[in-house]
Amino acid sequence: MNGVDPKSLVLRMPGGQVLLSSLDGMINASRSNSLWTLTFGLACCAIEMMAAGASTYDWARFGFEVPSASPRRADMMIVAGTVVRKMAPIIRTLWEQMPEPRYVVAMGGCAIAGGPYVYDSYTIVRGVEEIVPVDVYIPGCPPRPEALLHGLMKLQERIKGQSVRDLPQAGPQAPGRGGSA
Repeated sequence: MNGVDPKSLVLRMPGGQVLLSSLDGMINASRSNSLWTLTFGLACCAIEMMAAGASTYDWARFGFEVPSASPRRADMMIVAGTVVRKMAPIIRTLWEQMPEPRYVVAMGGCAIAGGPYVYDSYTIVRGVEEIVPVDVYIPGCPPRPEALLHGLMKLQERIKGQSVRDLPQAGPQAPGRGGSA
């Protein structure tokens, strides 16, 4: 930085932790109420996801305003529907292209555990957590829009409880962060 030591810019003050926790609260409130979604609708759950964004339920009033078509602008991926093995590398690539911190919501029985199709098919993935780490599970076949909104509000609560210091650094992670709605 043009000959300036970055450590000299930090002022150590007694009680500075209080200031940082207040800053954490402001940052997390901003992050949790402005989530951009990467919608990955694969089956009938996608119709319920579209209904949650429509005028009756209107997820925009909860801070999920922008459904993004680009993973580079998205904070959260909603996987809604049956995931087949052919789609697994695409889902993983999209997840890796999302900036940190990133969140994944598994919506419906098919995204959570493969649904009723898992028994007689070798092509069905037994849950999207085999591909990417899932933060919130929303059960149902298909889950109602109210259940999706409830799961997204649980994700907001989880984000508000994080600290800026504990956020993951950029780079791929192993599956298995876990969480439920």
